[in-house]
Formats: sequence, C-alpha cells, structure tokens
Amino acid sequence: MTSTETRENLNSPGRAATDASNPAAPEGAPVMLALHQTALGGPEVLQLTEVPRPAPGPGQILVAVHAAGLNPTDFKHRALSILLPPPPLTLGWDVSGTVVETGFGVTLFRPGDAVFGMLPYPYGAGSHAEYVAGPARAFAAKPAGIDHIQAAALPLAALTAWQALVETAGLRAGQRVLIHAAAGGVGHLAVQIAKERGAHVTGTASAPKHDFLRELGADVCIDHRSEDFTDTKERYDVVLDALGGETATRSVSVLCPGGVLVSLLPGDQDTQAAAEKAQVRAVTMLVEHDQAGMRAIAELVDRGSLRPHVSSTFPLAEGARAHALGETGRTTGKLVITVR
Repeated sequence: MTSTETRENLNSPGRAATDASNPAAPEGAPVMLALHQTALGGPEVLQLTEVPRPAPGPGQILVAVHAAGLNPTDFKHRALSILLPPPPLTLGWDVSGTVVETGFGVTLFRPGDAVFGMLPYPYGAGSHAEYVAGPARAFAAKPAGIDHIQAAALPLAALTAWQALVETAGLRAGQRVLIHAAAGGVGHLAVQIAKERGAHVTGTASAPKHDFLRELGADVCIDHRSEDFTDTKERYDVVLDALGGETATRSVSVLCPGGVLVSLLPGDQDTQAAAEKAQVRAVTMLVEHDQAGMRAIAELVDRGSLRPHVSSTFPLAEGARAHALGETGRTTGKLVITVR
C-alpha cells in the first residue's frame, strides 16, 4: 500500500487522524502515518494515526519503511505494560526499507540504500509506521536476492535464533538440538540456522506442520499435541525453548550433561534447580540489536541457507487484523505489515 492509499483510509471507522494523547506536529513540520495506540488492550486499540515524522539524531538513520515484521512481543506489549512505558506508543522492531536521511557521524549508509534491521529492543520500538529513525548500526544492507517483505520477516526472529544457537549455546557440527515451536517465527529460522551449522535437528510442532519442517531440513519431528518430547532416550546438546514455563523445566531432562537450555521466556521456579541437579546450563535470553549478527544473517540469505516463510501480509491500515491473527498462535512462520 502506498502512502497516498494509506492516507485515503485514514478516516475510515476505527481509525483516528489525531488524538489528545498524540499532539499534532507543529505547523509545517513533516508528519507520517503510524499504527498507534493510546491505551493498552486488544487489537482494537491500534489506530492509524497521523504523528510527527522522526528526524535522525547523531549516529542514526531515517528509514522509509517498506515492510515491518510482526512478532509475539508486539502482541504482548500492545496488551500489557511489560518493558515499555505506558501508551501512547507505536510498536514494531523489525524493519526493511530505504534510507532517507542520515544523522551526524553516520558513515555506513547513504540516502537511497536498501537496509533491514532490528530496532533496539525493547525501547527502540516504532517501525509500524511510514518512517522510523534508529541507530545506523542496528541495520545492515538488505540482501539483494529477497524483497522488502521477506527481509522484514527476518531481523528479530533470526537474530534471536542466531544469538541463542550460535552465540549463547555455541552450537557445533555433529551436535543434536531440540527446537520447540519449530514452525513458528523464531523456530523455523532456528531449524535452518542449526542445519547450516551441521547439527542434527529435532523440532516440535503440530502434525500438519511436519512436512514444512522437513522441507526446512528438520531430521525428526515431534507432534506436541500427541507426543511427549521427554518420552525418549534421545539426549540433546542444545534445547531452544520459545515457550517457557514448565516446558523449560521439562526440557532439562532431555539434555546431555553439560548441555545448554536457551529459553526465550522465563521457566518456572524449578528450572534452575533442575538444571543444577542435571549438570546442565539453563539461561533465559533477551534478543539484542546487533549489526554483526544482521550481516551474518544476510550472508546466510545470500548463500541460500536461510529463507523466511511469510504466511500472510497486511497493509499498515489493517495492522489490527494482523495482531488478531498472530494471537491465535496458529500461524506458520511470520506475519508482515506492508507500508510501501
């Protein structure tokens, strides 16, 4: 959807041009449309709103957003006051687009460059808009072989998988890894990264998604609805857990001595005690923006070793629908919001 088309939808039901919690820009100052909220709640709190367009500060770039990925953390922060201050706010950490302007001191990019990246998590949110400003070193050159929609699906999820498997767990060729929720946003990229590292990969997902996982390279698939992943003699060097809670604690039992459990959500109170008893390492990881990681991901894409699966796209004006679909927990791969 073009900027003009988006503005034509601005005054449709459920959308607001301005609101008291988001004062209009000074007369003559540049503005943009954003998927904005002034209260916590369900998808209905998201409204297409005209807000001031940001300007890049020192070390920052201003990006015209072509597409922005959607992640479970967007749903959680829309509904609950977790890590971000209370509304008003614009969510979104994934972005792919074109550099419009560079701030003082930026040497890596010039206007017109195609870039993709993850804004600093959690406080750098704002990519669900026509423009976003962020640190130049949160971005990398967009791989030429994929479009902006595919590129926007990668940053947060791929960085999470990379930082969990490669940097935190030190996954090596020949090791065995169990990936929970393997068909999800992080999971389906983690499967590909683990295979590229030469690991043997087991993934959990519902049975209808097993063919998808095998196409990604998974060696073994477990139906989480009908099978108990702990009911096996298999032992893993690494477990990547996107579910947390008791899944994290139960995952300790399938690790080899010296193995590593990397959880993306906190486990229950027994996780650390179980890990110490089993002589394994259990950590909870929060993804960080990282240009070196983005470049590594871009290299994997260029080599054909990593491809995101985009299950659905939604124009910016229909971002609330994207949130509603994402919260069902039944999507495969990623959802992406298109802007240009």
